[in-house]
Amino acid sequence: MFKFPKIALAIVLCISSISAFSQSTKYPGVGRDATPKEIAAWDIDVRPDFKGLPPGSGSVAKGQDVWEAKCAQCHGIFGESNEVFSPLIGGTTAEDIKTGRVANLTRADYPGRTTIMKVATLSTLWDYINRAMPWTNPKTLTTEEVYAVTGFMLNMAGIVPDNFVLSDKNIAEVQKRMPNRNGMTTAHAMWPGKEFGNSPKPDTQNVICMKDCVPEPKVASFLPEFARNAHGNLSEQNRIVGQQKGADTSKPEGSKSPSNPTIASSANTPPATKSVDSKSDNKAVLALLSKNVCTACHGMDKKIVGPGFTEIAKKHPGKVDYLAGKIKAGGSGVWGAIPMPAQNISEADTKIIANWLANGATK
Repeated sequence: MFKFPKIALAIVLCISSISAFSQSTKYPGVGRDATPKEIAAWDIDVRPDFKGLPPGSGSVAKGQDVWEAKCAQCHGIFGESNEVFSPLIGGTTAEDIKTGRVANLTRADYPGRTTIMKVATLSTLWDYINRAMPWTNPKTLTTEEVYAVTGFMLNMAGIVPDNFVLSDKNIAEVQKRMPNRNGMTTAHAMWPGKEFGNSPKPDTQNVICMKDCVPEPKVASFLPEFARNAHGNLSEQNRIVGQQKGADTSKPEGSKSPSNPTIASSANTPPATKSVDSKSDNKAVLALLSKNVCTACHGMDKKIVGPGFTEIAKKHPGKVDYLAGKIKAGGSGVWGAIPMPAQNISEADTKIIANWLANGATK
């Protein structure tokens, strides 16, 4: 069967080894069993039936304090802000709480959908806050703070009263007041079995290709360049809700837009001569920016939430101490109304980033 007996023998040995490993529960010399503490750190999901929810509680009053300190800078004091993300609160009524279906979701003329209008399960809200918030420092909220913030959001939506304390004991009762609790279906076979009442029929009926399969798909056509701007410049047609930005279709794909003064000015500036060492230093700074999640709010040469790095460098050349102070302390008003929170970053890293900005923020 095989022209090369040694290769055949190696394959047989590998298969035998795999079979032996699959039948054993231990792998001598390969890794180790995860500790209960390590498993607990990963096993944090909360299901729609609230399995996985940790014991605890948090008051609406406590939630307001946490919200104003860690959440309002992106979501607004009342969860209504449209500056950074789409609004969280709004669009629901007392009648929606009674029926479990949000009437505004059926209106074609309604300007946008908030989170509280769409979310059907309270576990989704709790779980997301617990694992992903605050945006710049996820998984730092305590269990009490997560309960409290969730309770405060429910209070802003009129679902629970001002003096309410949300806990693992009463969260299932609160679920019965979610405005869109009847707006979700489980008849889609996304979960195995019938635990959530889902249909045994899968949501897709794909058939695996078994012969004459195309190894790699080929694009049959492309959008011609003359049609790129057929419906007007998409960057000037932003949605009413959220920060979704359309591409500048007035220019060929990949070109820099003169409508962005930062990009235009940097494009007209002759590139500085760089040595091999400076390139290495800049790569280290870029890695540092990524490590400290600076790139979540700042693009290299364009605004995301805050200004682009090249724009900051152009405005404050040589101001190392000033830039270091702003990084550590945060603030608002210099680049607009959206505040930048104080950063929990070492003095050494702060100095490196400030020096890089003061010297032009080169890549």
